[in-house]
Amino acid sequence: MTSLNSSQVAWMADASDVAPLTDAQEAALDRACARIAPSWPLDRLIAVSPYWTQRGEDAATVSARLSALGNVHCLMPPSHYLGAWQRGEITDEHLAEAAERLDYPGGYKNLLVVVDELSRLPHWHNISDLIDARRDRQHKMAWRDEITQQISQFCAANFQEDGPLNAERLNAPCGKRLYQHWRDITLKDRGIAILMGEPRLRGYFQTLPDTEAGLFQAAIAELDVEAGRLEHYAQALLLDINGWAAWVAYQEWQRALAAPDGEGEREPPASDMRSLLAIRLAWELVLWRYVRAEQPDQAERLTRLWHAELVELPERVERHQRAQQPLWVWQLASELAYQAPLHQALGESARTSAPATDAVELQAVFCIDVRSEPLRRALERQSPAIQTLGFAGFFGLPLEHRQGGTALAQPHLPGLLAPKVTLKSGAGEDEARSAKRLNWQARLQEWSRTASASFTAVEAGGLLYAGKLLRRSLDAKARREPLAMDALSWHWRDSGEALSLADKASLARTVLGAMGLTEGLAPRVLLVGHGSHSSNNPHAAGLECGACGGQSGEVSVRALARLLNDPAVRGALAEAGLVIPEQTRFVPALHHTITDRIELPEGVEDAFALSEEERAWLDGAGDQARRERAPRLGFAANEPELEKHLERRGADWSQTRPEWGLANNASFIAAPRRLTAPLDLAGRSFLHDYDWRTDADAARLELIMTAPLVVAHWINMQYNASVTDNRKFGSGNKVLHNVVGGHIGVFEGNGGDLRIGLPMQSLHDGERWRHEPMRLSAYLAAPTAAIDAIIARHESLQSLVGNGWLHLFALDDETGEILAHREGRWVAP
Repeated sequence: MTSLNSSQVAWMADASDVAPLTDAQEAALDRACARIAPSWPLDRLIAVSPYWTQRGEDAATVSARLSALGNVHCLMPPSHYLGAWQRGEITDEHLAEAAERLDYPGGYKNLLVVVDELSRLPHWHNISDLIDARRDRQHKMAWRDEITQQISQFCAANFQEDGPLNAERLNAPCGKRLYQHWRDITLKDRGIAILMGEPRLRGYFQTLPDTEAGLFQAAIAELDVEAGRLEHYAQALLLDINGWAAWVAYQEWQRALAAPDGEGEREPPASDMRSLLAIRLAWELVLWRYVRAEQPDQAERLTRLWHAELVELPERVERHQRAQQPLWVWQLASELAYQAPLHQALGESARTSAPATDAVELQAVFCIDVRSEPLRRALERQSPAIQTLGFAGFFGLPLEHRQGGTALAQPHLPGLLAPKVTLKSGAGEDEARSAKRLNWQARLQEWSRTASASFTAVEAGGLLYAGKLLRRSLDAKARREPLAMDALSWHWRDSGEALSLADKASLARTVLGAMGLTEGLAPRVLLVGHGSHSSNNPHAAGLECGACGGQSGEVSVRALARLLNDPAVRGALAEAGLVIPEQTRFVPALHHTITDRIELPEGVEDAFALSEEERAWLDGAGDQARRERAPRLGFAANEPELEKHLERRGADWSQTRPEWGLANNASFIAAPRRLTAPLDLAGRSFLHDYDWRTDADAARLELIMTAPLVVAHWINMQYNASVTDNRKFGSGNKVLHNVVGGHIGVFEGNGGDLRIGLPMQSLHDGERWRHEPMRLSAYLAAPTAAIDAIIARHESLQSLVGNGWLHLFALDDETGEILAHREGRWVAP
């Protein structure tokens, strides 16, 4: 063996003599890159389905491909379904119906046979995996681990935002792509060869082409990957670094949202996802060349095994799909077991419930979040004069919020949408003074959280911090001040111009129309957002309002109440024909999801807008709701001072399970409240008020189906995926988390891939899962013709319904008849 000479390096790095990629190869790479769903950063963490970008294919097909390519589990193991069978949750009838529905004639009851078949399934192996199989793992690090670690550390340094303490980060030179920057950095890194015990390795990085286009040409030609196999191979490589791929997908999602109308018709900018794929493929090419040149005794074996992988790939995916068919029968059976009693309850309620006849004194509009359902029931039990409604928690305001003294604007709307209005708020103090105060707080926080702070911060302020640490440990209390919103100003996001009175009136009219509140307004209308306040929790935003972009609903409800209480806006609305009664006052409120307390964030003024009896209703509802929820958190329902215990739980910096969030969500119901009010839905349903009789053109139904329903599906699928495969689609053990780049995400420990999804402590209590993975069951109380027309106009709905990503039902809110949408037809469920 001899070292590479300069002429060999130059020849191998020159891709000019390699044929350019064919259209089929380019398309295969594009399809693989498009299969990665985005993951939002920690400070605006919202739930998203990791399968969203693959919704155009049948769920079973996607599951089999992910299983074959990345050993990813989209279904629960057989033992989970066996437990449900033993508990009587799944019956013979459910299984028989599921098998008939899926047209599966094979055996499915003997789960031991299923276990045996699954255990013998072969999985795809990248070149690094094939080399690892013969590597001395007792004395040398696995290539797979080093590749993931090296790419991950580079991405963390590249994507983190600049700050005063990290200004010398790895800035990519202007005009260089991500791959080129990685290549430059890697060529300067002599530690890789030392760590891996391969002293000649560095020379093979010098053989990599300068551009990602050249890299793709050289690697695909040298590894002999034909277009028919390339898409699967590229996806398998991206699955190795799925966390960072999801971060790149998020950045591209944001660029698409920010693009002006019509810009999508122009040539899009070069994708960083292609560049990230090039980095991972470059490692494959380096190892291929290295082993063939430096380890000739292994070269023949590697070549043979690699070609076998490529040849067997299509059959391997098909084999996984066949093996998973019995599990899909059990999965569908578990969903039928949930749906059957819900069908019956909704049908009976539709036939027997009657519209309320009592005069309504208090209307309360809640977010559709499943945690609101028990509180709505509890509030309605306080008095027949109370009416609750469900609507998306951003209340239709297309806002981003910029606090006085800051340049940062946080979106307060679903991730599907781009903000149109910038809401600026402040405490009435001078802008410069506010900026100085917030800047000082930020610098102190940043200094105390850097790696070096483990020494400097403790040495400099340890004794001063000791008292605070003791108080937080021994007497944890939630200390949260309402946002400073004394002064509000509304501006169009694109132009920066202030909204005119006509603009505000138009916005108010749109919001009231979407909520169905253009008539029949009560003297007091409570706008109830929600928030969750936990301590020492990087994933805290995931417990906030998903419809508010991972923020508390406080900004939305306070801004909307101010808008709707404005006499000038009311006057403009009245001139346009929408009259808000003079005695009607909109009152913002905040539902604290850890304690189930309803707070009035505007303070004394709004507190006295409610009568003593109405405030007692809120207190009583909160007490009933938290006592219903207490056993799930390990408390007795009659626990003395339960609210204080729950508040302490949220403030406890050592508590890994402050609440269960949206765990165990299972259904979405858009219907008049009279249908769901008599039912105990156990906090598992997203409840959106809708009456098709007041929606002549089905415009409100279309909004519900294209935004709240999709958001509910995202939440449902994130929880499902985080349970079925927490290794790939979840973030592991919360105790081991280290925040990356200030807000990008977390590592589990000090490295590895960026972790996405939910931590184990948000899903498992140490003994059992708190979320039962099942696809969302969506019930729409609307004419089937209107539903069909909306589905036909939206690809995303066609894919979700037609490819088995959710169950869709039409509910007749008079007769109670329920029809299921299957294969483009409405049939009996």
